[in-house]
Amino acid sequence: MAKRSKEDALETRERILDAAITVFHQHGVARPSLSEIAELAGVTRGAVYGHFRNKADLFNALTERVQLPGEKLCESAGEELLRDPLGVLRTRWLWLFHEVASNRQSQLILEIIFHRCELVTESGEIRQRLLEGHAEGIARMRQLISSAMANGQLPADLEIDVVVPMLHGALIGILEDWLLKPHGDLGQLGHRYIDALIDMVRFSPTLRISDNAVSAH
Repeated sequence: MAKRSKEDALETRERILDAAITVFHQHGVARPSLSEIAELAGVTRGAVYGHFRNKADLFNALTERVQLPGEKLCESAGEELLRDPLGVLRTRWLWLFHEVASNRQSQLILEIIFHRCELVTESGEIRQRLLEGHAEGIARMRQLISSAMANGQLPADLEIDVVVPMLHGALIGILEDWLLKPHGDLGQLGHRYIDALIDMVRFSPTLRISDNAVSAH
């Protein structure tokens, strides 16, 4: 009996999360109430509060169904990180593009995060979660680019403070743009997007410290 009750509670929790995806995708995160989510899930408002403290807590649980870009980058890579840091960066972004292109739930949740999540005052916890994910992604990309420079995969004189935000912003922008209006196979196009960006970092003279120092005089 206790096992059945635990299973019922888990089923209810998942039903609430499923309803939240629909409500947040249709109406954004800030405006809808937990009552709207409860109604769609077929449960009481009290049942929602039995599983989640508030809307931010529910939103956080929702994001746990997917890996955010920063989280995917921050996965442990072991010896591969030392041997082929540029390959780690490329492989993980390609995985993310393939996952978004082929998994409808991932599409919906990431679309909510990027295009339906209004970062207003009352969404403080949600905003903090997104800011932390962004900071983690930037820090990890900096580590990967630095290692690639040390390994000779990228020029040693790159101006990393310019390269990292540019590359991170470009990859996030590709993902946001595709989620706003899906076009083509992101999994296949992702190879060309990432390789083009890496080529730009590898060969662009404007991303080198020496060229910037010369132009400043």
